Amino acid sequence: MSDEYAALRLRSQLCFPLYAVSNIITRKYKPLLDELDLTYTQYIVMMALWEENEVNEKHLCEKLYLKSNTLAPLLKKLEDKGFIKKDKSGGDGRNLVITLTESGEELKDRAICVPEAIAREFHLTPEEAAALHQILYKMLDEERAYNFQGGY
Repeated sequence: MSDEYAALRLRSQLCFPLYAVSNIITRKYKPLLDELDLTYTQYIVMMALWEENEVNEKHLCEKLYLKSNTLAPLLKKLEDKGFIKKDKSGGDGRNLVITLTESGEELKDRAICVPEAIAREFHLTPEEAAALHQILYKMLDEERAYNFQGGY
């Protein structure tokens, strides 16, 4: 490929290694999460609830960078599994509040080993992991700020 098209090389892209690593990470989570009867996306919903225990749907969408039409079926499946409970809040039937059930809270004890098991899969020094974490959250924070200002 000529230098004119160097920007189109896979190795020139930031998006490609992010995409590829994301796929690798999700595959590494699968056997661990299968034991918990969770998909990766259900797992991140549960992690958000383990932090806050009760949250409204809109806040959960924002926190997880998910659209409502993506989150709704996830919540339905988690409710069917008995991990969460959904309630309409107050007088506004559109404000859906999600809380953990006892079973959902107990699942946290079974999931405690997952982050460490995943960390062992990648050979990053603590400094490398911290730097990557910082860069990725910088990108996410910029995305959130852009969307808040009416972007996209």
